[in-house]
Amino acid sequence: MRMVACDLDGTIVGRDGRISPRTLAALTACESRGVHVVFVTGRPPRWMDPIVEMTGHQGLALVGNGAAVLNLATGAVVSSRGLTASTVLAVTERLRERIPGAAFALETLNGYRREPGYMAIHNAAFEAAVGPVATLLHDAPTVIKVLCKQSAEHYGELDSDELLVLARETLGGLAEVVHSDPRSHLLEISAPGVTKATALAWLAGELGVEAGEVIAFGDMPNDIPMLTWAGTGYAMTGGHPDAIAAAPRQAPPCDQDGVAQVIETLLAERDHKVKR
Repeated sequence: MRMVACDLDGTIVGRDGRISPRTLAALTACESRGVHVVFVTGRPPRWMDPIVEMTGHQGLALVGNGAAVLNLATGAVVSSRGLTASTVLAVTERLRERIPGAAFALETLNGYRREPGYMAIHNAAFEAAVGPVATLLHDAPTVIKVLCKQSAEHYGELDSDELLVLARETLGGLAEVVHSDPRSHLLEISAPGVTKATALAWLAGELGVEAGEVIAFGDMPNDIPMLTWAGTGYAMTGGHPDAIAAAPRQAPPCDQDGVAQVIETLLAERDHKVKR
């Protein structure tokens, strides 16, 4: 074990938005033994400040489902793989034809933007612009994710799993489509080839770490590529059934410090081998 790749929400971040002291201690123990700890999350860069405050993590994080590499010490985006404007327009046009009341928002490196019909759940202070998609693209922002949900009059007609099947059928290889919460009725759409796995493979290569030396933890469909790429992937008990089915192993649930339990066991086994 030379790297621990960890999803955040539902994996180590609980419903209260906190990471437990036990989990923080386990992650710190990894780093003290020279094991790289990497957060791999669907969160955009603007949502990472609370994680830095809780963990004191100063390394790199893979955010936006792998679309951007974030330096947690400085808050700067080191690199990114965004969707082209033509792809954003094609994605939104195709999905409008298949999903009743489809509305869109854009996560960009220049702020969060949305259509008027997109029901925002976040503070309006985060919004850089509101308008039609074509207008939101006028200044050529780097779009790391397109978000899609149904407008108010149709919201809830299709759940996240149903939306995901429909979107993948509609878009084919035009873009990567995932969801990270079955209750959100929300799709997250990235550039073709952008997944948590491709981003993690790049970072591991930069650090000289082989896939077989990576332990990964996650709980949702957006984690599946990472869980199957890593040498050992753990889906969280209570996570999405597809993630559990895809992962080679299962960890106890987030609210029982499942990641910490696994790490503690692995480090104890490692320390025992060293002493021998």
